[in-house]
Parts: sequence; C-alpha cells; structure tokens
Amino acid sequence: MEKVTKILVHLSKNNVAPQCARFVQSITGHFTETLDDEVEVKCSLENNRFILCDCEKGRGIPLKRATFCPFKYLSVAEAAAIPLDVQSRGVDVGVAILLQSANQKVLLTRRAASLRIFPNVWVPPGGHVELDERLLDAGLRELREETGLKLDPGDVSAQLLGLWESVFPPMLSRGMPQRHHVVTYMLLNTSLTHQQLQASLHPKPAEVSGCLWVDASLVKAIVSAVDGEEGSLTPLEGLAPTISVSEVSPEGGLSESILPLSVLCNRAPNSGEDVERVSTGTKYALELWLKNLEGQGTRC
Repeated sequence: MEKVTKILVHLSKNNVAPQCARFVQSITGHFTETLDDEVEVKCSLENNRFILCDCEKGRGIPLKRATFCPFKYLSVAEAAAIPLDVQSRGVDVGVAILLQSANQKVLLTRRAASLRIFPNVWVPPGGHVELDERLLDAGLRELREETGLKLDPGDVSAQLLGLWESVFPPMLSRGMPQRHHVVTYMLLNTSLTHQQLQASLHPKPAEVSGCLWVDASLVKAIVSAVDGEEGSLTPLEGLAPTISVSEVSPEGGLSESILPLSVLCNRAPNSGEDVERVSTGTKYALELWLKNLEGQGTRC
C-alpha cells in the first residue's frame, strides 16, 4: 500500500469505493448531472482520507464552487497541458474557522502580501489539515498559529457550515490552475466577546497583515458584492463608509487603521492583478453564517 503523505479528497458515488480525486476534475461537478454550482454531500475524515459521497437532498451539507470555477470550463486539451507535477498534487483539504464571539461578531484576517496564493485577500483563519488530525483540531491549531488565539475543544461549540471548492488562480482568464482544495468551513462559538478575544490576538506577520471583526450588518454588505456579476452595487444604508481594522506590523504588533468599506465589497477581477477583497469562498461561508444566525445550519 502506498504511503500516505498528506490528506487528499476522495470521492464516492452510488456506493462505489472511494477513489482519490484527480487534480483536474471538478469536485462539485462530480456530484451533479448539470452545470449547477452547489450540491449536497456527506463528508468524513477516515484513515487520513477526506471522503465525499453523494446523498439524498436534505441529508447532507452544501458543497459549492464559484460560477467561474476553472474546472467547470477546463477543456480536455487544457487539462492535459497542465504540468504533471501540478496534476500529481491531487485535491488538498483545508479547514477555515469562523470564530463567533459572544456578541455575534466573526473574525476575518487579511492574508500577507508576501503569500503566493491569494495575497491581500480577507479570509477566516485556516489552513491545511495535517495527517492524523481531526477537522476541529486542525482548525484550532491554525487559529493559534495565525492569530495567537489559544482555544481548547472544550472552550467552543463546533458546527460544520459547508464546503467550498477552491481553485487558484480562481478563473481561467487569470491563468491555468495551480492549486485545488476543498475547504471545510467550521463555525466555532465562544463565550468570549470580540473585545476579550481581541486582547489576546498576536497574529503571525508572515501570514496575516490585518484583522477585522465583522457583524451581520457588515456581512450583508460584503456578500452583496457577488463575484462574477457585473454592474454597480446598490448602496447600503446605515453603514459608515469606513471601518476600523487592526494592522499587523512586521514585528507582530497591532495598530488601529481605517479601511474604506468599498474595499471589502470589491469583486474578484476577471484579469490582471488581484485586488484587496473578501475571497469568494469566504463570502459563501459568511452567507451560511447569516443563515445560521436565523436558526438554520447543520450540526456536526
């Protein structure tokens, strides 16, 4: 048996034994007979394999891809042209933590400008799931490594919100795919306010350049800027034109700064350099979070 060196996505459909997903295949597309971008699946982490399988509607958790997901449109010739060292990576597994404070705010972090993948993009804390880790343990480890927040499993209540098929670059007009992940978005509820959590923040400058706590009203503004759509955004009443964020110095110190709200409402550009914005997957997760606040959600 081949030695497992990292956790990869495996797929099962119609009760067939799980098979390792290929880098060039759409994970979402595997479970839908149409060009739909969202489907329900069941997931489990078994023997260092992240297994996704089909299920009846209403009995699983949502898995979604962007409308412009490269693997939705990749031709056979384009897939064959992807370097073999890239194809051999398979589909990786990530976990992202939506940390909800007692006063119902969620922490977002801005990825450092030096990072190769999605630099200067706002996301929840998160990263890869390591061998022999549970999803919750991986999320708490990433939260600690990126933000300095040390929470134990007994300190939080955990809920799996949904899965996101993430590709970088995020659209074919910006280059051929180099990375392919399924990201698990987990909601962690704490009994601490965001002010108490903020006091314990010690972000890692190599990974995080800014921190921001968002509430439901701000989230509604963020998710209204739908990536892949065109046209002007409808102004939202009742929100200030700027927001306060914590900038992270090269030494890891925090200082207050002002950020235009419009930056968080930027859409993913079709070409050229990326812009500071909230990632498409994060917008999806925040939409799920809003639904959860309304009493909907899936317990894990």
